[in-house]
Amino acid sequence: MQFKGTDTYVATDDLTMAVNAAVTLERPLLVKGEPGTGKTELARQVSAALGLPMIEWHVKSTTKAQQGLYEYDAVSRLRDSQLGDEKVHDVANYIRKGKLWQAFEAEGRVVLLIDEIDKADIEFPNDLLQELDRMEFHVYETGETVKAKHRPVIIITSNNEKELPDAFLRRCFFHYINFPDQDTMRKIIAVHHPDIKDQLLTAALTQFYDIRETAGLKKKPSTSEVLDWLKLLLAEDLTADDLKRDGADALPKLHGALLKNEQDVHLFERLAFMARGGR
Repeated sequence: MQFKGTDTYVATDDLTMAVNAAVTLERPLLVKGEPGTGKTELARQVSAALGLPMIEWHVKSTTKAQQGLYEYDAVSRLRDSQLGDEKVHDVANYIRKGKLWQAFEAEGRVVLLIDEIDKADIEFPNDLLQELDRMEFHVYETGETVKAKHRPVIIITSNNEKELPDAFLRRCFFHYINFPDQDTMRKIIAVHHPDIKDQLLTAALTQFYDIRETAGLKKKPSTSEVLDWLKLLLAEDLTADDLKRDGADALPKLHGALLKNEQDVHLFERLAFMARGGR
């Protein structure tokens, strides 16, 4: 069971190595990187490449680790008891299975994505240590122990918004997705925009990487944003010459696809103002 990338996802050698190492070690793969570098999409592509079903658990700031195991709906049980419903006598009717439970009870191996784990409370990763280690957990309300029939391929993503506990990190295989260099970016773009002219692509990428390297930029544009930008350039039938900027116009064409806050727009407006000599 080897991951080698797919026709629609360009995976670097070190990324494919990381995926296969995590699968071999049967440890969660913790993938970090700036937003828009394809961390979530990686899990979907691993699922497709290995021919395994996928279960997605998207973590929010309010998500608790227990929700990944199961939730006991005591309110519904109380209501049903007041209505005299017969199903109230079986507590299992009020247990809602979480994403880990679904992965554990699957008839075959699955890919489990735990997406943006750093959004949750700092205790969230620690609360999953035992379950991810032993591949089992206890359901106190029913007295049963749920054990994984097949160890899932677990991919955990993080945008690095907060540090994860050392005890959690020890249990993972780690990989940081570096932002693609121009050669890798060209391969990614070729998948999405195979007919783009080389002159336009060269001009666009030169401008894109210049924007990313602009000092003082609050949010650097990502891979997904450059793909959107190129789609707009193609839709508008713009050429490499159309992308040329002079000192009076430092903002890139269709900049709303690349610059996502007013501070960065104002930064380029100030650069244009300075280039005009402050007039």
